[in-house]
Amino acid sequence: MLKAIGSRKELTNIVYFCYISDIIDSSEVSELKNITHHISTTRFQHCLNVSYYSYVICKKMHLNARSAARAGLLHDLFYYNRKEYNNAKTKGQISHSLFHAMTAAENAAKLVDINDLERDIIEKHMWPVTHKMPKYKESYVICFVDKYCAVLEFLFTKFSKKAPADANA
Repeated sequence: MLKAIGSRKELTNIVYFCYISDIIDSSEVSELKNITHHISTTRFQHCLNVSYYSYVICKKMHLNARSAARAGLLHDLFYYNRKEYNNAKTKGQISHSLFHAMTAAENAAKLVDINDLERDIIEKHMWPVTHKMPKYKESYVICFVDKYCAVLEFLFTKFSKKAPADANA
């Protein structure tokens, strides 16, 4: 089953899936299932969460939900360990926040044709840390949804552990 954290919907049964079906099972995206992200989830699950919730918001706002769904799925398409990158960083080297966004955009462009909107979403999803402001409303949606999902993923894992059953119940 393909689900976003916090959602009850099976994502393969809705229009959203049509927008991402050509990329979700690619080896490049599937590889993200093997990478831990935000302590408690995988980079794949995080990208899926950002993709789906950005799609929902953009659809309600009558924005480009298709590009939001696709760029959301690809926004963290990088494979290096960010902690190792930060530890090996030399003076003058760009931050992980900017580097991973640029790397993800390059990887996404190699995987599929991305339009200017999708490129802007991926490259600027770390705003305001990246300083360059997004050009599109959809890019702002992804910026906020990305942060929201990081918190959601952490809280979901923390509070989803079942309490031990009461022996007297």
